Amino acid sequence: MGAYVLRRVLALIPTMLIGSMIVFGAVRLVPGDVIDLMLAQHDVSDDAQAREKLIHALGLDGPVWQQYLRWLGSIVLRGDLGTSLWQQSAVTHDLAQRLPVSFELGLIAMIIALLLALPIGIYSAIRQDTWGDFVARSFSILMLAVPSFWVGTMVMVFPALWWGWSPEVNYVPFSEDPWQNLKQMLLPATVLGMGLSAITMRLTRTMALEVLRQDYIRTAWAKGLSEPMVVMRHMLRNALIPVVTVVGLQAPLLIGGAIVIEQIFVIPGMGMLLLDAVNQRDYPVITGVFLVVGVSVMVINLLVDLSYGLLDPRVRHR
Repeated sequence: MGAYVLRRVLALIPTMLIGSMIVFGAVRLVPGDVIDLMLAQHDVSDDAQAREKLIHALGLDGPVWQQYLRWLGSIVLRGDLGTSLWQQSAVTHDLAQRLPVSFELGLIAMIIALLLALPIGIYSAIRQDTWGDFVARSFSILMLAVPSFWVGTMVMVFPALWWGWSPEVNYVPFSEDPWQNLKQMLLPATVLGMGLSAITMRLTRTMALEVLRQDYIRTAWAKGLSEPMVVMRHMLRNALIPVVTVVGLQAPLLIGGAIVIEQIFVIPGMGMLLLDAVNQRDYPVITGVFLVVGVSVMVINLLVDLSYGLLDPRVRHR
């Protein structure tokens, strides 16, 4: 197990190096230039001397490969992700402020999604072709068909029109008022979680049906074991392996945030930070966000792979 984890961790290094090169170069190919935006803001877009001074001041006067090596060296030597071109604040400071917000939103959404998907998916499999199964499948298809951003928009608009009520948009940190913070995060997390639950619900039902048809499950029924015993002890763990994989693919929301949901409910998370940075062509912030999200995704995938051994004793990591 230790050797397997070490190999996987070492494999992250070249993967992140290649990914950082792609992101660092790709953000500079986005139409528009941060220099043009800054000069236009001060109505000096035609001043060549001002342009040269600004390019030098921001450290954008060298070739892209030199800028990349400088950026990579500051990360390796000092753990510094750079400085925002607009706010002149450390990118690590901005990420440290926004990351807990997105993590809280994603964690609550993931919990809601699992609380919906697992029980309903298992019930739908056990009660196959009954009215309960029909309702559960219809609900999952509805959640797949209806985008989360549309549900979020309707939640914001219609209560305000009909009852004069709208969700709170002034974000309150958890450290200041935990109860107010949870009340504010519950609605967007529910909207996001319902969308996430659809795929997990259908996959849970499919895998549960496949496991229920296995010979050892029939043997358990024939031995007279109770339904909860068969489901919890013999069926559930084997059915959850593909489900854990899908949940692992959804887990980047814990880090990267849900850009559209954060925009609708005015939640200052990583998604909003990335959106603002792209609009302003703030290269250090964009690359910093993608770097953090990329590392987090790889670590989460490693944890998902390790969890297979806990769910299925036949899986061995060597």
